[in-house]
Amino acid sequence: MKESYGKDYKWIPATSVASGQGVEVMPDVYCYVTQIVNVVMIGRPKRSEFVLIDAGTPGAGKALIEAAEERFGQEAKPRAVILTHGHFDHVGGVMELIDKWDVPVYAHPQELPFLTGDTAYPEPDSTVEGGMLAKVARYFPNEPIQLHDHVQPLPARGEVPGLPDFRWVHTPGHTPGHISLYRAADGLLIAGDAFITVRQDELFDVVTQKKEITGPPRYFTTDWQAAARSVEDLAALSPAVAVTGHGPVVHGDELTEGLDKLVRHFDDLTLPDFGKYVDGEDDEAPFQ
Repeated sequence: MKESYGKDYKWIPATSVASGQGVEVMPDVYCYVTQIVNVVMIGRPKRSEFVLIDAGTPGAGKALIEAAEERFGQEAKPRAVILTHGHFDHVGGVMELIDKWDVPVYAHPQELPFLTGDTAYPEPDSTVEGGMLAKVARYFPNEPIQLHDHVQPLPARGEVPGLPDFRWVHTPGHTPGHISLYRAADGLLIAGDAFITVRQDELFDVVTQKKEITGPPRYFTTDWQAAARSVEDLAALSPAVAVTGHGPVVHGDELTEGLDKLVRHFDDLTLPDFGKYVDGEDDEAPFQ
């Protein structure tokens, strides 16, 4: 049986000024933006192998392949795709990557049901406090994709396939199997959506990429207590630079001070005042 996207998968008419652009974060770390989502490519330019972190928004596959070929060469092939989680805007090009490269995909074991067609994510919460993107979140896909045996569980002891200098960190809250990746040698953190650097529910901020260290996207986060603990865990690593799932790259004091503020004032800065996944208001909400 062929791999397939969820039944409700569709292109989302949301973009930013950074879409289609890339920035070299470090000599071996490249951040490429698909509409409103960051995809990270790790590997030295013009070398034959690299690793992709996440797979962008629906329809992003062709652009990701072209960006990878431009950076690494026409014959280059990724060793792996590592998924921070399985939301539609982080797996939107994965089928095209599998078809092109027959590349293995890895995710946390608790994320696998959403990647093998077994379980749909909780519906996005359009009632949650926030701006315009929160209000239209009801139209965002939440059905599981089906990757069959192309997706595998990450190694249990934190190893990252294809990236021996990295370790993955379980950072649940936004999803049950959400992970971040950390390289201790230079303090590089790939945070996924554990925290982000743009208010993802505010349309103007997303379009303009206005920088602000904040918690995970409100409309898709189902366990706020776990989300707060995950931010604490990442701040304890004292990262020097962070690439998040949404928003600009942050470095140095801006990152340190922003994370410290987020930890100390998580409820005030991030926790919605209302919404069906806040304070257990929705009895149907899982993972709380």
